[in-house]
Amino acid sequence: MSMYRPLHDGWTLTAVSDEVDIAGIPATVPGCVHTDLLAAGLIDDPYLDDNESRLTWIGRTTWAYETSFTWHASEGAGAGGEADRADLVCDGLDTVATVILNGAEVAATANMHRFYRFPVRDLLREGENTLQVRFGSPYAYAARRKEELGDLPGAYDEPYQFIRKMACNFGWDWGPTLVTSGIWRPIGLHAWSGARLSAVRPLVTLDGREGRVEVHVTVERSSEVPVVVTASVAGADAEVRLAPGEREAVLELTVPEPDLWWPRGYGGQPLYALAVRLSEADGAAPADGGAPGGGGAPGGGAILDEWTRDIGFRSVRLDREDDAFTIVVNDAPVFVRGANWIPDDCFPSRITPERLAQRLGQACEANLNLLRIWGGGLYESTGFYDLCDRLGLLVWQDFPFACAAYPEEEPFASEVEAEARDAIVRLAPHPSLVLWNGNNENIEGFSDWGWRDKLDGRTWGAGFYYDLLPRVVAELDPTRPYWAGSPYSGEPGLPPNDPARGTVHIWDVWNREDYLRYGAYRPRFVAEFGFQGPPAYATLRRALGDEPLTPGSPGVLHHQKAADGNAKLLRGLGDHLPAPATFDDWHYLTQLNQARAMAFGIERFRSLAPYCMGTIVWQLNDCWPVISWAAVDGDARRKPLWYALRRVYADRLLTIQDATVVVVNDGPEDWTGELTVTRRDLTGKPLAERTFPMTVPARGTLPVPLPGALTTAADPAEEVLTAKLGEHGALRFFAEDPEMAFPEAEYDVETEPVPGGVRVTVTARTLVRELALFPDRLDPAAEVDDMLVTLLPGSAATFLVRAPGELDPVALTSYPVLRCVNERRQVP
Repeated sequence: MSMYRPLHDGWTLTAVSDEVDIAGIPATVPGCVHTDLLAAGLIDDPYLDDNESRLTWIGRTTWAYETSFTWHASEGAGAGGEADRADLVCDGLDTVATVILNGAEVAATANMHRFYRFPVRDLLREGENTLQVRFGSPYAYAARRKEELGDLPGAYDEPYQFIRKMACNFGWDWGPTLVTSGIWRPIGLHAWSGARLSAVRPLVTLDGREGRVEVHVTVERSSEVPVVVTASVAGADAEVRLAPGEREAVLELTVPEPDLWWPRGYGGQPLYALAVRLSEADGAAPADGGAPGGGGAPGGGAILDEWTRDIGFRSVRLDREDDAFTIVVNDAPVFVRGANWIPDDCFPSRITPERLAQRLGQACEANLNLLRIWGGGLYESTGFYDLCDRLGLLVWQDFPFACAAYPEEEPFASEVEAEARDAIVRLAPHPSLVLWNGNNENIEGFSDWGWRDKLDGRTWGAGFYYDLLPRVVAELDPTRPYWAGSPYSGEPGLPPNDPARGTVHIWDVWNREDYLRYGAYRPRFVAEFGFQGPPAYATLRRALGDEPLTPGSPGVLHHQKAADGNAKLLRGLGDHLPAPATFDDWHYLTQLNQARAMAFGIERFRSLAPYCMGTIVWQLNDCWPVISWAAVDGDARRKPLWYALRRVYADRLLTIQDATVVVVNDGPEDWTGELTVTRRDLTGKPLAERTFPMTVPARGTLPVPLPGALTTAADPAEEVLTAKLGEHGALRFFAEDPEMAFPEAEYDVETEPVPGGVRVTVTARTLVRELALFPDRLDPAAEVDDMLVTLLPGSAATFLVRAPGELDPVALTSYPVLRCVNERRQVP
């Protein structure tokens, strides 16, 4: 009674322009104009050198996608031999689209974030059919809306708030300006008869130890006959009969003591298949007068439609007591160890399941438990949320509004409501999704960035964040909390970026202040903070043809999108690290400084738990090769920051905060042992030592004040403070690295071939500060399992380098592959 088939074959792409001579080139669907032009050899790779700057014409051009397909009326046929209905289903049209079937206009759309279904049965022809999707220029559309409504303030001189499209398409301070058009998600033809499941929306809650599933079902009909809706999960079943004319049903299922779904680190992630089935009622005569449908569904006749998704049983709420911002899952407060997520590619159709699995795996391996889907991007693919469900990665979902005043006039009000309804219904089954967030930084922009005067009373999005979105969330998904924006203090009249309330974004560090300023903050929850560093050497070398490669060479500067970015990188080194004399020094020291800055901030904020209950670093990933705040660069290589995140986001952490060692235990078991704190000289000799027996409860934090004999150095340039508890350690030097009397590093290195790579063991003869290996300089596919290790004399560290081929052991253990802060200085 129902048949779907994708329409992904035989597409061509043509520029509808007198100025662009491109016609009938092969096109890939799903895809976009840029990737089709790239595949045809008509443009250079926009991610390389400054090619991006020569491709702005693409977003200012009208494009037409066209294909032909055969269709027969028997597809999805009912008892009468023909389908009652045939719908063109468009999962994603980017963005200003006119859909034309056999010369007749089907629809015009202007929202990248929506799903569309168009009835086309009367336009289809038996046999050959022609489908065209024409995409108008996003720039032209946005310009028309801007002219109608007047200019609105935003962070960038691009019109992204005047079109419902991925905002970062128009460029960001980490991304290129590549304004796309195309059929970016699947498109297909759905033929059906009798009735279909138009929407299924499960609301999953807990009542004590009972699992409750309230399944809201909407049915679309082509005939008015009785139908039966059934739902089943974990052995529980429910059934509702819909009489002719009825289109809504709610089925309630109770599962006694289901296994609970937990965030990673708190328990398992059991998932249960929820199946919903629509069938003809027993004895119902088909609308065409044929024989009643045969068996196939318990309690009903012929099956008309089916829907199956995995769900998880868990509760979630937001604890706001005393202005806190604490995500609580299954009544357990969760300290968020998170990162912000941006679209992983400017061309989302290129993001494969394998690539998603790699990236989310890197998040888990860095000990993250939450990803915030940032508001300048997208509602991600269903596969993204499926992976998060299985991995136990919590998802904070921004609605797609970022860094601008957004108009609330039509058509935007209707479009925003429609896209929100689409997204909420689609994402409702996912237990990983725990928070809906109204926007990114728009409330702060209105309050603190001078927008109010520029707006002069015009709309800016408040009606979305304070009314429309919370109303739609309350209607469709009351099981999850809604938060109006980030940063936000919980009430419209309060200063939005107040560290003492709700969520805060910290950007004075990086933009103006030294990273030590993190130590002055006492926030409840940090939803954004970051520090830049360059991508891996192999990533830069692949993307840039500069010879020589320098911090100021043209390609490097083009791949630095932040205002005054490279100057801030150097200024950020401050007194912490020596001034770089060569490009290789610049690359190592700025990457190291990024890792140190973020580790310092995270350690500070984790030490404040449970007053502070989360940090979400900016950012996990990149969409192209760029100098940015990411931990994983645009070629999927882990930067030193990633290794630092893995350490400071571990369940158990020791951190030295002023004259206190804070023992952080975010694991499920008590942490019992003896904390040994030692003041040493740089040879490792103990000068003062104290042992503290302790037990830190699960999910607990214990500050241990230190006596002056440990915290006061006789000679700050010659001493270091170390802390040890079991296998966990911490150290703090009494002066910044350039002021320390570090000896020139001396060490012994052994290499041993192992299957798939090389084991490298470094044994220190002197102190070795921030030891790191960068094997991608020898082989772009090579990677190391650890880095940024400080060794005291006599201690050793072993690194495993994975590489597809042999690596020269001399080159692997020499400058500029093996680095440390106190290495012998290289002559430029």
